[in-house]
Amino acid sequence: MSLTTATDELRGRFGAEVILPDDPGYDAARALHNAMIDKRPAVIVRCASAADVAGALEFARTSRLAVAVRGGGHNGPGFGCVDGGLVIDLSPMKRVDVDADRRVVRVQGGATWAHVDAATHAHGLATPSGIISSTGVGGLTLGGGHGYLTRKYGLTIDNLLEAEVVLAEGRVVTASESEHPDLFWALRGGGGNFGVVTSFTFRLHPVHTVICGPTAWPSSATADILRWYRDFLPAQDEDLYGFFASMTVPPVPPFPEAFHRQKACAVVWCYSGDPARADEAFAPVRQMQPAFEGLAAAPYPALQSTFDALYPKGLQWYWRGDFIRSVPDAAVEAHARFTEELPTMHSTMHLYPIDGAVHRVGQTDTAWAYRDVNFSQVIAGVDPEPANAAALKRWTADYWNAIHPHSAGGAYVNFMMDEGQDRVRATYGPNYQRLSEIKAQYDPGNVFHINQNIVPAGSPDAA
Repeated sequence: MSLTTATDELRGRFGAEVILPDDPGYDAARALHNAMIDKRPAVIVRCASAADVAGALEFARTSRLAVAVRGGGHNGPGFGCVDGGLVIDLSPMKRVDVDADRRVVRVQGGATWAHVDAATHAHGLATPSGIISSTGVGGLTLGGGHGYLTRKYGLTIDNLLEAEVVLAEGRVVTASESEHPDLFWALRGGGGNFGVVTSFTFRLHPVHTVICGPTAWPSSATADILRWYRDFLPAQDEDLYGFFASMTVPPVPPFPEAFHRQKACAVVWCYSGDPARADEAFAPVRQMQPAFEGLAAAPYPALQSTFDALYPKGLQWYWRGDFIRSVPDAAVEAHARFTEELPTMHSTMHLYPIDGAVHRVGQTDTAWAYRDVNFSQVIAGVDPEPANAAALKRWTADYWNAIHPHSAGGAYVNFMMDEGQDRVRATYGPNYQRLSEIKAQYDPGNVFHINQNIVPAGSPDAA
């Protein structure tokens, strides 16, 4: 049976939209956030329900097609698409239901954080996520999830209460502390290795208006400001969050024109405590005499979407990550050097704090193994121009090689390229073997392998 004939049967069997290479809109449907990745799937199935997902998995199995699962499409190495295979596109599944009385939200697997933030903010509530609101809920959550609320309320997975999962054979199960607890443990940081998550239920917290924005210094101050930051932030109350960034100042408000396109270091802040105490919290920051201060009160979703316009879909991306326990002086000097060598305006390094509430969860309580580190680092070479791809990769790799010896060994899976099994094992550390055993239970055939792959225990590749 030809693929075209088979997809006709697929269309007739359920209500999902099926897109083939010759169909209008195919190129738009396959395009990922990272334009450096160009993959051509044999078929894209836009699923509107768990039943659609199960049908797509059955079709992939009988047609012997590799499967990729796509939520927001932000994955750096492009795991939301697959050459010659089948893409399960969850983008039609973006419903968000808030139970404000119970402080929980149920989110379908194709929603972005913009959808969640809009729905929860109406009730003065939020849950920890990332820093770009167009990011998909599914990918960010399954990798762990950290952002502005993490010091106070933990990782995204620390606020996950249950998940609806379509398993490789098409069975739909609920994973929680009381149902399929082993699967629930693995989902919290283990990536998309165990099934297609069609809905997430999160705990919410009271968050409405925050005091937020950047403080920035000339790049020549990078070493001094980073030394101050590494010691200052972990000692502060968990209401205060700030990530350190090496950057080129974009030519947009609120940055003053004299600062435009200048290399700089910055801290992007979010204070979620009592507004009356904000000046007290930021007093030590102001003592560092930033060249620019953009602190102001804002609705939380406004902060969440601040970088959306700066990093739209279609840029070239190459990134590398690491977990960092501390930032020794040798690493500080390397950061200062590579800040001066930023290759393009969009290229950056971010050092995200993951202390506070994150440290109150045990190393083996979830799949996320690095509960004792203080920072999650990403180095990202980014630019609109494909001709700059090699330069982006070179700067990122050189920077990463200089810093990696000072790292904890593994990385946030959402900040990794396709770097091989050694990096995956290093990232999961002592939790890898249990993850491999759970993988063998729920996906023994490794159907879900287009990801930072955990190999099923007992398979030839598991040794």
